[in-house]
Amino acid sequence: MDEQLIYEARVRMRQAILAGLAGVLLVAAAAVQLSGPHASVNELTLGLITVHKRFPIDLIGSAINAAGLLAVGGTLVFLLIAARARKPQMPPFFKPIAIVGALLNAATGVAYAAVIAVQANQFVTHGSQTYDQAKHLTGGVLTVLPLLGELAALVLAIGFVLAALNAMQVGLLTRFMGYLGIFAGVLVIFPVGAPVPVVQGFWLLALAYLFSGRWPTGVPPSWRSGRAEPWPSSQALRQQQVAGGGGGRGGGGLGASRGGGGLGASRSGGGLGASRGGGGFGGLGGLVGGWGARQAKPLPTPAPEAVSAPPPRSTRSNTPKRKRKRRH
Repeated sequence: MDEQLIYEARVRMRQAILAGLAGVLLVAAAAVQLSGPHASVNELTLGLITVHKRFPIDLIGSAINAAGLLAVGGTLVFLLIAARARKPQMPPFFKPIAIVGALLNAATGVAYAAVIAVQANQFVTHGSQTYDQAKHLTGGVLTVLPLLGELAALVLAIGFVLAALNAMQVGLLTRFMGYLGIFAGVLVIFPVGAPVPVVQGFWLLALAYLFSGRWPTGVPPSWRSGRAEPWPSSQALRQQQVAGGGGGRGGGGLGASRGGGGLGASRSGGGLGASRGGGGFGGLGGLVGGWGARQAKPLPTPAPEAVSAPPPRSTRSNTPKRKRKRRH
């Protein structure tokens, strides 16, 4: 285990750079491929002519994407190696899945861009540019490569899910990062929304930040201990909260909330860390470094208010004569 921690400490910054490059390259490749001219309608002959116009952009984009996919494979393999070191019962074939998925995706992408560029050039420079010629040129290899690409995307998606899930189970990734990695894998085969892989890019950049040791809430403990430290479930967290909140009122035990003298008492207690009127460390009512509690001065008793006599009742004897006449 010590050897594994030494290895991870030695390569983590390198893996952080690799994960960051993977995220940037994937997004950059999609942005490059979105640029340039595009066919306004989905028609085979017009599509080949458009491909001929933009083949340099497609080749550059596919090369950038291939480099990003290779970096993705290296990142997933590093996560799987670290997870298996903390979970020996994990099957050993998970790592080859990530490698094959990344390599196959990169190879099919570059091969398709190169083959379609050659066929488009032949369509534009030779023949009468008919639909039959276009259909003939786009057959054969160009029908097999998209199928291989779909298979490669499925394998890579499985690699995403396996790496994120197992790393989360042993505590290498937070729950947010684990579920986000699984979602990123699903989007590999079922892309939703924009063609730019925003979720995959964000997840890889976040991994780079985590690998560098600058995670906002601190690096998960499993990276330091070398052991599996899974995150507690929501039920376990609720049980811990219930067990921790059993101090009650007036008790003197650990964490008593009112009137107690135990450790961490919050009101009028004399224990360590009392927050009101206590004499321990952190008491707001005592002097800094003092041992005893400062006696609070009693408030002066307010003087009783004088009660005024009720007004005299109106009778015939004290009622003026003029008012008596008006009553009649």
